[in-house]
Amino acid sequence: MSTQSPPATAPQGRGFHVRALFGLGLPLVASQVAGFAIHMTDTLLLGWYDVITLAAATIATTVWFNVWILGAGFGGAVMPMVAEAVAAGDTTRARRVTRMALYLSLGYALLTMPLLWWSESILLAIGQKPEVAAQAQDFLRIALWGIFPLLAQNVFRSYLAANHLTSVLLWVTLASVGLNAMLAWSLIFGHFGLPELGIRGAAISSVTVQTASAIALGAYAAWVLPQARLFQRMWRIDVTAMAQVFRMGLPIGATSLFEAGMFMTSAIMMGWIGAVELAAHGIALQIAALTFMFHLGMTQAATIRAGGALGRRDERELRLIAQASIIVSISAALAVMVVFVAMPQTLVSLFIDPTEPHRATLLAVGGTLVLLAALFQLVDAAQVVALSLLRGVQDTTVPMWLAAVSYWMVGTPAAYVFAFWLGWAHLGLWLGLTLGLGTAAVLLMWRFWARAVRIGVAADV
Repeated sequence: MSTQSPPATAPQGRGFHVRALFGLGLPLVASQVAGFAIHMTDTLLLGWYDVITLAAATIATTVWFNVWILGAGFGGAVMPMVAEAVAAGDTTRARRVTRMALYLSLGYALLTMPLLWWSESILLAIGQKPEVAAQAQDFLRIALWGIFPLLAQNVFRSYLAANHLTSVLLWVTLASVGLNAMLAWSLIFGHFGLPELGIRGAAISSVTVQTASAIALGAYAAWVLPQARLFQRMWRIDVTAMAQVFRMGLPIGATSLFEAGMFMTSAIMMGWIGAVELAAHGIALQIAALTFMFHLGMTQAATIRAGGALGRRDERELRLIAQASIIVSISAALAVMVVFVAMPQTLVSLFIDPTEPHRATLLAVGGTLVLLAALFQLVDAAQVVALSLLRGVQDTTVPMWLAAVSYWMVGTPAAYVFAFWLGWAHLGLWLGLTLGLGTAAVLLMWRFWARAVRIGVAADV
């Protein structure tokens, strides 16, 4: 079977590019939603298991994600680099950058293991309650074994998506949802004769599913694109390709880390306020993140299409792709805002056991946070669209610094000031997050339209 890269087309308008984004992006959206359902399932099950366990899982998965996301930049670099190579007819480059991304992912995973193994002392040092920190470390000592499988899965996803092979991503992820739901339910609560492992059961389930998914996607990539010879002579190191992936992937990972770190810091600060507030924060983030999967999938499609325009050196096409991406994401954000405002506490109640003693507080705090999440839908959509388009044209270094300023010199300080100096508590934390995302949206959009959209001009200056 051959790659499904689209042929060059005659000039088309915005409507064509909107349809093309949906054609490529909807399977990516569906796979993102299905993938998020894995984490949503764990949150639901742990929320019904115990509120302290849910708080521990919230902080543990936040730490784990922040460690993982930096390494995920190497897989993130594969998508635009392979998309450009496919558009230019350079299958050798597509193969080499994918292989080197796997090597870089493995090295990164090995470096992160000690940090996660001895995480309890770190969590205590940053003010987490002892019962929360202990359970969080129990989770992380198991979950660390899933970092490389998930990084490898990310590389394979990017490689297949850049080749316009997106349907398989949905089917593999749907299978993972079912497997994780069965394993997590059995291991958390102790069904089918298995021991009741609580938070450790959730971690075991996650590692099992991550490993199986990575193997499935790697095998499919080798089968569907045999002419690419993806795994042939895997022991050979291409220093040039590795350096290129590293130079592009590290800023991508760092940019994601800056944003995820802002949210991790907000979780830490929420933990200072209280365990119940932290659990409500985790629920509200899960709800907001679920809707964000649409933007993530569609903007990945934007990255691929922008990479193709770069490979064809077509600036007009790139501009139309950007306009179509903005229209799609902003329209979706407006629709989500309506849902959040209409039923905030109803959404939160799905995550809480009816007999939970803290149910009333969780509903009140969580419902307020969902209302605030409606506020940052537009700015969050705008900033992720801008980042994805910049990555499509392989402009990553300057956007990394713009994101750092937005998230850490604006968003995080504002969240602290609003929450503790002004005494707005959980409300202040989320208002600070909104301000950081809004700053990123403005700066990154300016970067794309002022410079990066001009194909042929060196962007990272």
